[in-house]
Amino acid sequence: MKKTILPQVFTLGTILLSGWTLPLDAAENFASREAPGVVTSEFLFESAPFPSCHASTIAETRDGLVAAWFGGTKEGHPDVGIWLSRQVDGRWTAPVEVANGAETESPRANCLNPVLFQVPNGPLLLFYKTGKWWAYMKRSTDGGVTWSKPERLANGFFGPVKNKPVLLSDGSILSPSSSELPGAGWRVHFERSTDHGRNWESIGPVNDGRTIAAIQPSILIHPGGKLQVLGRTRQGRIFECWSPDNGKTWGEMTLTDLPNPNSGTDAVTLRDGRFLLVYNHTDKGRSPLNVGVSSDGRHWQSVLVLEDEPHQEFSYPSVIQTSDGLVHITYTWKRLRIKHVVLDPAQLAPAAM
Repeated sequence: MKKTILPQVFTLGTILLSGWTLPLDAAENFASREAPGVVTSEFLFESAPFPSCHASTIAETRDGLVAAWFGGTKEGHPDVGIWLSRQVDGRWTAPVEVANGAETESPRANCLNPVLFQVPNGPLLLFYKTGKWWAYMKRSTDGGVTWSKPERLANGFFGPVKNKPVLLSDGSILSPSSSELPGAGWRVHFERSTDHGRNWESIGPVNDGRTIAAIQPSILIHPGGKLQVLGRTRQGRIFECWSPDNGKTWGEMTLTDLPNPNSGTDAVTLRDGRFLLVYNHTDKGRSPLNVGVSSDGRHWQSVLVLEDEPHQEFSYPSVIQTSDGLVHITYTWKRLRIKHVVLDPAQLAPAAM
């Protein structure tokens, strides 16, 4: 039986201490000092040219951190574009729009689900979708300051749909993808590149789309070329699937014991061999937002509750570990802002066995 994460009392949203409730700002300051493993907690911006935002992504470049998300009037509106901020000298730059549907479609279409990926010794890639679920990619050679014109991916290729690709031991890039095609259900597949993202081959799908309706996988790397994916389903629990050969073939998709309210998750393989998962530990709604760790990808232990305000949305996390060993998480905060939390994984509770 897999061990389910149970939420803990440590939280960055509202902290309860001996019956007292701290207001949000005070709670964040307290959490930054006292919650186990938390280094900083901040918003990427305090004000922006858009009223609503969602679906953030974060990457480390040679020049520092870069984050992106979609923003506009509301999800699905034609004015929704891809916005980006860079961390310069420890501060986030003002959001700038780096992609929109007017570049590729007329009339202008909305943009969705950006994903950033830094190709080792290569460009920073930005993948995103437009309203007709067309997939595009842009390249930056200066850490996200300037971008190429959009390139539409070949028909049948979607790129990473929410979560980051990974660099495998054989030098290939494996992109976690999925489709929501009418009549076919929600199906997970993968896209592999051996030439630094210039060309891709498709692997899968690995589920029938109905028995388990699954999308938006995250890839975890185990020793010996073994891979694991976790992600979102319509079945009320996070799915998992395993590959013995660096993603070339995949076993049967199954459901874990971890709850999922039909909302995005993300996960990362830590350098110390553990795995870290960010997800909503609930079967309904998008609060709380939790962090769990595992030593084997199967048995999980809670280490932190990022947010737990009832009837609010804290969702669509993105998580990476940077070259200094710290873990960076971004996520949607009430559809109004993007939150950025930095963790020291060495200070997190050890994984359960």
